[in-house]
Amino acid sequence: MKLPKETQRYCPYCKKHTVQTISTAKQRSRSATHPLSRGSTARLRLRGLRRGSGNQGRYSKPAVKNWKRKTKVTKRITIVYTCKECKKSKGIKKAIRSSRIEIGQTVSK
Repeated sequence: MKLPKETQRYCPYCKKHTVQTISTAKQRSRSATHPLSRGSTARLRLRGLRRGSGNQGRYSKPAVKNWKRKTKVTKRITIVYTCKECKKSKGIKKAIRSSRIEIGQTVSK
């Protein structure tokens, strides 16, 4: 996907249309700040599972050979617009799933 280096866009801080530079946000991985991700034991406990007596084996993970190993081919890349007047940045609501985004001459994967 190709994008220009700069674009004319509405700035919610200046409350008018200004020239804004386009860049990509740094890619971050899942961390301890997201303990309630899908399939986590902390989330199961909050749902009232994994507690008490009885058949709790249904919440254990299967053997590795049964796991679905397929991974997504592309990553979600978040685009950030920086206003040239007030120097404030604003990201887009939903990241774009693409293998590569070309902003001007620079390529982010």
